[in-house]
Amino acid sequence: MKEFFILEGAYLFFAAVILAVTTYIATRPFMGKGTLKKALSAVFLFLALAIGLHYYITKSRMASVAKAFEEGEEVLCENRIYTKGAHFVTVKNNGEWRLQNDYFVSPNYTRNFFLARCIKR
Repeated sequence: MKEFFILEGAYLFFAAVILAVTTYIATRPFMGKGTLKKALSAVFLFLALAIGLHYYITKSRMASVAKAFEEGEEVLCENRIYTKGAHFVTVKNNGEWRLQNDYFVSPNYTRNFFLARCIKR
C-alpha cells in the first residue's frame, strides 16, 4: 500500500482537486437535480480507472526493468541531478550497480535511481 501512495500520490492529489471542482460545479443553482450524484459517480469512476491502470502499467514496467537488469541488459534511468550532462544514466549488472529495494545503487553515484523512473534499453 505504501508503494501505491509513493507511485500515485501526485495523481491522487490531482484527483481530489478534480472531485472538489466537480462538486462545486454540480452544486450550482443552475444545475439540474441529481447532477451531483451523476457527476461525482462518473468522474470518480474515470479517475479510479485511470489511476489504477497507471499503477498497473508502472508496476509491469518496473518488473520488466528489474528482470532485464538481472539478465544483464542495459537499463536507462532518468538523471535529474546533473542537468548539464546526460539526461540518462546507463545501468548494467556488471558489479558496479545493484538492485536494492526498487532502487539502483552504485558507490560511484551520490543518489539512487528509482526503478519506476527507468526503462529497458
